[in-house]
Amino acid sequence: MSEQSVVHATFIIEREYPVAPAAVFAAWSDPATKARWFAGGNSDHELDFRVGGREVARGAVDDTVITFETAYRDIVPDARIVYTSTLSEGEVLSTVSLTTVEFAATDSGARLTLTEHGAYLDGREQPSWREQGTGDQLTALGEVLTAAVK
Repeated sequence: MSEQSVVHATFIIEREYPVAPAAVFAAWSDPATKARWFAGGNSDHELDFRVGGREVARGAVDDTVITFETAYRDIVPDARIVYTSTLSEGEVLSTVSLTTVEFAATDSGARLTLTEHGAYLDGREQPSWREQGTGDQLTALGEVLTAAVK
């Protein structure tokens, strides 16, 4: 039996986008658009965007299937999304998290604030890895949104 541990961590990422909050929110709620910036090219992605709905992104790293599964808990159109998620390697649970995404108007478009609280289990994932990956996804979101305005 391996040693069990839990690391708790919280991070906040803010991004500014040159579009209205409704456009940023739509990029989270539309399955085709979200797959472009969230799931990556070699992943399977399903999105049922509604309170009580779920999202699944699944892909392989080496020979291990990695599954990110989300349950949507609260959705306020153009303003807020709250969801809980798990990350598993095969059948082994690695991380459980609670995430809030807030959208606010700015003079030049929208500000997105993402706050995530995670429980990282048995050293399978590190908080810094999750924060970096989430930041990369939000950068990809910005690229999708900027391309749409051009």
